[in-house]
Amino acid sequence: MAYICFDLFVENRMFVDSHCHLDRLSDQTHGGDIAATLAAARAAHVSQFLAVAVTLEDMPQLAAISREHHDVAISAGLHPLHHSENEPSVADIKDTAEQYGAVAIGETGLDYHYRDSVPIEIQHERFKRHLIAARELELPVIIHTREAKEETLALLREYSDPRVGGVLHCFTEDLAMAREAVRLGFYISLSGIITFRNTAPLRELARQLPLDRLLIETDSPYLAPVPHRGKPNEPAWVVQVAECIAKERGISVDEVAMQTTANFYQLFRAAAPDAPEHVKEALAHSGLL
Repeated sequence: MAYICFDLFVENRMFVDSHCHLDRLSDQTHGGDIAATLAAARAAHVSQFLAVAVTLEDMPQLAAISREHHDVAISAGLHPLHHSENEPSVADIKDTAEQYGAVAIGETGLDYHYRDSVPIEIQHERFKRHLIAARELELPVIIHTREAKEETLALLREYSDPRVGGVLHCFTEDLAMAREAVRLGFYISLSGIITFRNTAPLRELARQLPLDRLLIETDSPYLAPVPHRGKPNEPAWVVQVAECIAKERGISVDEVAMQTTANFYQLFRAAAPDAPEHVKEALAHSGLL
């Protein structure tokens, strides 16, 4: 892993929302206005966003958002629980990612909590195709996993490239799975769930994992953190996730902000050219740009 020159981040506190669904904003969030939503986030020092696809049909809208807002990067993929009449091939996934300038593949993965929604066999094949596409494009993969620990890890071992890696987003599984994913070259992303009262094991995970393998996200418009729980989520509230991690680890919010920002660009290197100038300076100094 390249050394990140943190001194260049210090004067510019910066958070990254590493997983949000900007094309699915609630009308209750700044009237459903994407520009106003992003402006509110920037005012809270959130300076980079990864808008994650749920279907390949989302891509034209996501690409339009990215063109309009230089600090929004996008991914390409088909969610494990989304019904699709035509399952995309590896070539379909690759072609779509390249056509629209995706910096990652996903979100993809396995969700056994709703195993009756999309049959397990289809989920497995879909996940495998995304992992192969990510490996062939040398792009990180964004993984949704729930109640499918062993199967998820088995497919990662077989089909992912540890030199490129990816992220297990909105992580809610156990510490053992997180550690194995890290060993396989993956990051762990924590969402507003960590602020919920009944998630002590997740907060323990935030204390135990190396800070240089953590990302932060909102998964907005879902899973708003305390004190906003029950409302539609928005990217500005990724700050509450960072604050919770800082409290659990006994470190400053600035340290969490700096390290998770560095981690984001370490993983999603294709997003680096559009980063803010002071971040590009730090990345260039570290050989990542």
